[in-house]
Amino acid sequence: KDDRLLTRAQFVHLSTHARKVHSQHFIAFFETSSHHRSRLGITVSRKVGNAVTRNRIKRLAREYFRQNRRTLEHHWDIHVIAKKEAADSGQHAVFGSLEKLFKRIESFQDE
Repeated sequence: KDDRLLTRAQFVHLSTHARKVHSQHFIAFFETSSHHRSRLGITVSRKVGNAVTRNRIKRLAREYFRQNRRTLEHHWDIHVIAKKEAADSGQHAVFGSLEKLFKRIESFQDE
């Protein structure tokens, strides 16, 4: 749980003060973390699909983050929001979309 954004205040802060990038399946708000680790928050609305679909997308996003958080050179707070397109996509498409998202986030490290 230390690696996750959990409170509404954290999500609201990111959506109002953070930078924004998007890929085919996701939108992400991000900023440097004040903690000593990268943290992830995931939002999947009911517009994306039923509970099974939403939970599957969240599970895939958490798994990708768990496997690839070491590739992030800096510590980030990241809020990932799923688009409707993510519902019909397989694991490889979701992972590919998240990979593009994380590469874009890392490209902002110099600024």
